[in-house]
Amino acid sequence: MEQFNLSSRPPGLPKPASFHNGTKVDGIARPQFHGYGASNVKKRGQGSRSWIRIDRNGNSQIIVLDKATLMRQCSLPSRDLRLLDPLFVYPSTILGREKAIVVNLEQIRCIIMADEVILMNSLDSSVLQYESELCQRLKKDQNEDLPFEFGALELALEIACTLLDAEVTELEIEIYPLLEELASSISTSNLEHVRRLKSRLLALTRRVQKVRDELEHLMDDDGDMAEMYLTEKKERTEDCFAADQFLDSCASANNWGSKSAPVSPVSSSGRPQLEKASSIGKHESTRSSSSRLHIEELEMLLEAYFVVIDNTLSKLLSLKEYIDDTEDFINIKLDNVQNQLIQFELLLSAATFVVTIFAVVTGVFGMNFVDSVFDFASNFNLVLIISGLFCGFVYLIFLLYVKHRRLLHL
Repeated sequence: MEQFNLSSRPPGLPKPASFHNGTKVDGIARPQFHGYGASNVKKRGQGSRSWIRIDRNGNSQIIVLDKATLMRQCSLPSRDLRLLDPLFVYPSTILGREKAIVVNLEQIRCIIMADEVILMNSLDSSVLQYESELCQRLKKDQNEDLPFEFGALELALEIACTLLDAEVTELEIEIYPLLEELASSISTSNLEHVRRLKSRLLALTRRVQKVRDELEHLMDDDGDMAEMYLTEKKERTEDCFAADQFLDSCASANNWGSKSAPVSPVSSSGRPQLEKASSIGKHESTRSSSSRLHIEELEMLLEAYFVVIDNTLSKLLSLKEYIDDTEDFINIKLDNVQNQLIQFELLLSAATFVVTIFAVVTGVFGMNFVDSVFDFASNFNLVLIISGLFCGFVYLIFLLYVKHRRLLHL
């Protein structure tokens, strides 16, 4: 018989079990085990790990289980438990198995069974909220029509969707004013800030998209949804076991009676077979109708949160489009500035060409030769005026040509 280290929560305290039975450091109580980096928990699932067990009555307790024991209790393969390992980063996943539902939604990593939830212990606020909310709901709604595993799955979806939507809202509050400021005044610091926010936006979009795809995949596969109804499968197994025991007892009683008195073969052997066949047929018909009903029930549950996560994804896509529009506006604005600089450079090049004409005249008259032009001082002013007028005329012709070709907005 395997023994587990159990530390149940004292009754009457509203705090979740993950706050209790821990060591105190600097006056602050901390649990002895948690799912993220405990010193006495071996890595990669080789040793024991701290979990929180929540039963259908709303009672929670901290337990310490190793990987092999958890696989045996929940009938799960090793690859499914690897999805819950905090040392690995896996996208959001919901898997329906024979006796359990493996849930990995953001920080909530748990195994949901027909009568209990095994939640990975952690100091994360989402885990603490899930534990306290689930305990309160189970204690308050004992006669709820929704099966236990669906209620636990619904709470995990609710917390995950709320967390993602809160992150999207926080990102919107931070990014919209920055984009408005960037559109009015472009600076290196603002561009760097927008780049970091866009990286956060893309990462958040991938997380939301994965949750949406997972819900869509579940709704498209009726077999996966039927596999997730654990209470029905457990009740069906118990009914089959009870029916088999009843039929075995009837058969043994008939065999004992046949030894004491002769009985017709039809009454001795045919009746148990007919009763067994009729019970199996009735059970199969009840199973098919109940499966269709509960598949529809689970589909409605998943569809409700699919709408929520799809709305969150729409916000992210709208925000991404707004960022792309702002980038396009900034690029247009920078292109306009660049065009203005090119126009100014063209005018400056034309002015440089005109000034070069003066340099040519200076070079010609600066040569060491004798000419009658140098005999009169007034000729200097005449050459200067003629050269200036000629350069101005050439520059005017250049401007008229550029305007005619619509190369510059003059």
